[in-house]
Amino acid sequence: LLKLCPFCPITQVADDRLLIASHIKPWVKSDDLEKIDPYNGFMFTPTIDYLFDRGFITFTDKQEMLLSPFLSKMTYSKLNLTDKKRYRQLDVEGREQYLEYHRNNIWKGNI
Repeated sequence: LLKLCPFCPITQVADDRLLIASHIKPWVKSDDLEKIDPYNGFMFTPTIDYLFDRGFITFTDKQEMLLSPFLSKMTYSKLNLTDKKRYRQLDVEGREQYLEYHRNNIWKGNI
């Protein structure tokens, strides 16, 4: 995964000591092939990984970040995150099915 994503596409941090391989479809919900599929993941910095893993953020197939209403606008502002901001460095190609799963099953999109 690090070869496909050598930096966090949100923060642009490229120091691999600060990057976490984040599954899009969680490990426990994935079959044996999905667990090792490099397209079932992104490299994120810890804060972005935490937000993504817990469903506070997700991404569209058009590289846009969606923010969950479960955190305040003030919190997102302090993290410099904006709803529907496009991250052109976020490689979604080949990850669409995993992102759809994340949006439908992990993301906290509705209160």
